[in-house]
Amino acid sequence: MSGLLGQPDTTPFLSQADDTEEGMGGPTPGAGKTTSLGGSEPQDREDPDGEGLQLITGISSRHATLIVGVLCYINLLNYMDRFTVAGVLPDIEQFFSIGDSSSGLIQTVFISSYMILAPVFGYLGDRYNRKYLMCGGIAFWSLVTLGSSFIPRERFWLLLFTRGLVGVGEASYSTIAPTLIADLFVADQRSRMLSIFYFAIPVGSGLGYIAGSKVKDVAGDWHWALRVTPGLGMLAVLLLFLVVREPPRGAVERHSDSPPLSPTSWWADLRALARNPSFVLSSLGFTAVAFVTGSLALWAPAFLLRARVVLGETPPCLPGDSCSSSDSLIFGVITCVTGILGVASGVEISRRLRRTNPRADPLVCAAGLLGSAPFLFLALVCAQNSIIVTYVFIFIGEILLSMNWAIVADILLYVVIPTRRSTAEAFQIVLSHLLGDAGSPYLIGLISDRLRRDWPPSFLSQFRALQFSLMLCAFVGALGGAAFLGTAMYIEGDRKRALLHVQGLLRDVPPPDDRIVVPQRGRSTKVPVSSVLI
Repeated sequence: MSGLLGQPDTTPFLSQADDTEEGMGGPTPGAGKTTSLGGSEPQDREDPDGEGLQLITGISSRHATLIVGVLCYINLLNYMDRFTVAGVLPDIEQFFSIGDSSSGLIQTVFISSYMILAPVFGYLGDRYNRKYLMCGGIAFWSLVTLGSSFIPRERFWLLLFTRGLVGVGEASYSTIAPTLIADLFVADQRSRMLSIFYFAIPVGSGLGYIAGSKVKDVAGDWHWALRVTPGLGMLAVLLLFLVVREPPRGAVERHSDSPPLSPTSWWADLRALARNPSFVLSSLGFTAVAFVTGSLALWAPAFLLRARVVLGETPPCLPGDSCSSSDSLIFGVITCVTGILGVASGVEISRRLRRTNPRADPLVCAAGLLGSAPFLFLALVCAQNSIIVTYVFIFIGEILLSMNWAIVADILLYVVIPTRRSTAEAFQIVLSHLLGDAGSPYLIGLISDRLRRDWPPSFLSQFRALQFSLMLCAFVGALGGAAFLGTAMYIEGDRKRALLHVQGLLRDVPPPDDRIVVPQRGRSTKVPVSSVLI
């Protein structure tokens, strides 16, 4: 079994759906038919409709849609809080008298905490009530965010500490919420609901920039920008408690005569995920997305401000003055619009291509990443000549970059069995943040500071240093596209294995045991073969 998991599909890379051998959508003569996967062919059945889903989950279709609405609101709020800091970053730099590398640490500390805690909540989310886990995490996050707005200027380390604690709320939610949607809907319904859920990422990010810059302008103090989301967070806890109900795990995907799936040990889950090439490669591709978006999220407004200073369109941001620029607002609007267009177009293109190509999902993700890289590079190059042209290239690049948000989540949900999904979400978060946006903002700032040390101090050198360091994003995006192309080689086999497992037609094969039974002290015991002298 483990050898089979490491083999790519043998069908042509761009094959049509009805050209694949024993395709997922094709008719199956019977459940007992043996396949090359070592199990039985998935039984042919229609996906349940709204009434069927209600019978299975005990939740009406209207209530299920309302639950998705609440989850979407909280997801929007999470990303809004995350990028409010980026919207007032120049003011934070002035207030605490810090450089680019220290500014990058604000996001890096938050993401690192989020990344470390994600496996904990992934483990808990596969075994305990997901609703109450989210309620506790979001309440804690709201209180810590509010407290971070009262930190004095000589306590920058305390701001870093509180941003790290905010990761508790993010980890408790991001690893669990998609699995609730997976247990409420199937097939195209699930894809549509996931696309709605992931609209909140770019829209929330854009609203974070907008709220940060506009609240600061209205209140005359950037601290008030951090006091908007905590109140909305407590409302989210109330909605979670009153509206969200816990559906049975995996019930919508298995046959009525199939036994319920039982959780396996944490180590067994990790071994299974490591042997799932579609999960590993798509997670690496998503890591590239996280690297690029994390870098742009924190540094794009600051880069555009420096470009305007070099072009003479905006006065420089001097110590003691409030940084006046419309770029955070404009970039926030662009992030909202491109996010909606990108997520919607990615899901729709993938849905249409799936009819003729079973590998459509990873191929669309690859096309989005590979296509975004040159546009982001051109945006950086053109900033020294025209801000308008820069915004045009950013607009196109972010649309292409946003195409994969909902698709990657859908890939995870259909190549991983229900009792491992929260763990899979958690470790995808760990991988994507460990190698992605946990370090990318700090890395970009560090490279920028290092370049500036070799150049005479000037506003032009500040701009050039950040420009050259951000060019790393285009290269990483191309690597991510290659990872999604690799995912397309394995996606069909991994999806079929997961479906067989859910339907009770396939069971995990334990790793080979290299131990033998020998008598020891009057009883039999297992010892490694290598320890027995023959």
